[in-house]
Amino acid sequence: MIKRNKMIVSLALMLALLTALTACSGKENKAEEGATDQAATNNASKEENAFVFGETPLSFSFYGNYDWYTMYPWGEDMATKWIQDNKQVTVKAIPSSGAASQKFTTMLASKKLPDVVWLDRGPDVEKLVKAGLVVPLDSYLEKYPNLVKYAGEETLNMLRSSDGKLYQFPNWYTNRPMGNGGYAVNIEIYKALGEPRLETFDDLYAYLKLVKEKYPDVIPYETGMTGQGMDMFYPGMADDHPMQNLAMRAVPQGDKLISLFTDPVYRETMKYTSKLFREKLITQDALTQTRDQVKEKVNNGKVAVYSAYDTTGLLPTADGILKEKNPNGGYQIIWPVHKEGVDPNKVWVNQYDSIGWNVSLITTSAKNPEGIFAYLDWLTSPEGERVIFWGPEGHYWEGTDENGAPLYTDKFIEEKDERTKNMAIWDTFQWAGNTSFIDTSKAVNEMKLAEDKRSWDTVAQTSVTWKTSFNATQFAGIEPIQESDEGVIAQQIGQIADQARAKVMFAKSDEEVDSILDKAEKDAQAAGYEKLLAYKTQIWQQNLKKMQGN
Repeated sequence: MIKRNKMIVSLALMLALLTALTACSGKENKAEEGATDQAATNNASKEENAFVFGETPLSFSFYGNYDWYTMYPWGEDMATKWIQDNKQVTVKAIPSSGAASQKFTTMLASKKLPDVVWLDRGPDVEKLVKAGLVVPLDSYLEKYPNLVKYAGEETLNMLRSSDGKLYQFPNWYTNRPMGNGGYAVNIEIYKALGEPRLETFDDLYAYLKLVKEKYPDVIPYETGMTGQGMDMFYPGMADDHPMQNLAMRAVPQGDKLISLFTDPVYRETMKYTSKLFREKLITQDALTQTRDQVKEKVNNGKVAVYSAYDTTGLLPTADGILKEKNPNGGYQIIWPVHKEGVDPNKVWVNQYDSIGWNVSLITTSAKNPEGIFAYLDWLTSPEGERVIFWGPEGHYWEGTDENGAPLYTDKFIEEKDERTKNMAIWDTFQWAGNTSFIDTSKAVNEMKLAEDKRSWDTVAQTSVTWKTSFNATQFAGIEPIQESDEGVIAQQIGQIADQARAKVMFAKSDEEVDSILDKAEKDAQAAGYEKLLAYKTQIWQQNLKKMQGN
């Protein structure tokens, strides 16, 4: 009995304990359920507030860090109106007002920046990064995959800053040659003068003299802004001497970079330039004229030969204007001029790198950095590129081929002049250019058209400018930050080079040119040129290792 009672008591205790445990467990379960419900509510709230590209309205400010850059008013053209209506994106332009350097310096000092800064790669980017004013992009790459897909990991790695993070969204990155620079002739004048051979510098000199004699009111050789056309002589003076050497004010020799001022090829270039200038065969305001002044001359046909970095950008409109007056007129691209004996296929008047031209930085001022990245990522996709380059579907194109290239409509051909104007407007919104997609799509469509219906720029690019473009990826990021010792030296070397170049134009003999460049070399060495060359050599060699996967 006692045993049974003990069993009953034990059973009762067990039941009581089980009840207590069950009650406790119930409370815990309810607490867990409550926590889960709250978490679900929070997640639902987050999801409701999460940014969804194309659905969530996005507005941001944009600053192009260039004197020449002016963004067309957003929403006043068919492309950005479509983006505004269909992707809920609005962009407010912050103008440079022709004083980009001063404006950038002021913004940096005040730390009051627009949401996006669009600028050249290099020192100014690193200034913003070091100041902690730029948003890293790495966390967005998986969610928005277009940039990685089309630019590739190698290109993005080349864009990473010293802290290993990616801050720069590239524009016009590519895996194929690109470039817009080159020589073009005024067809009407060229034909009137008998279409003489224009292959060597001797040919060019003779032709320019003939133009000056027969057409005294015409500029024989127009150089574009800042005397760009004078720089175009350099690649033609020797095999494999790309424009990059002028840009970095250094010349590769073996595994080192040496002085530009002592380079025999550079000296020959300066002597040829000086000769043409003192004989008034080159525009006499080459270093001071504005883009508008250049446009006025080419649009009025007052140029016999045009040569600059932007030939395929500036001349399509001018070609159309001249053809309205004379269907047999306009401008025609020609192969780069070169010194006798130089291999024409080793004359590089353009250059490209896989990283592209310039970059967009999303600043810490942006309220929605993810949204801005999402827009840029969409913009660099085939859909985004089709809209911003050719306009929304239904006007100049309808449907796509198997590779996503837009299929041109009849309006693309019939409205050539209007289309050219529209595409020039849309170019002011092209901040994430996917060169390979655009160029491939253009070529596919253009080659289907009759020869006289093809775009001037595409014909020039596919026939000449892309074929004369040097891959300069190995020299990416070679310029030092301005505030560093090397950066200060680089500024001094730049000033010395610019001053020497200006003086050379007014030199009265080849001997005077040599004297000017000798002094430039002496001044450069005194300013620390060797230290700068050593720094650039180091960056160059590091890039080569990166490109090899080391």
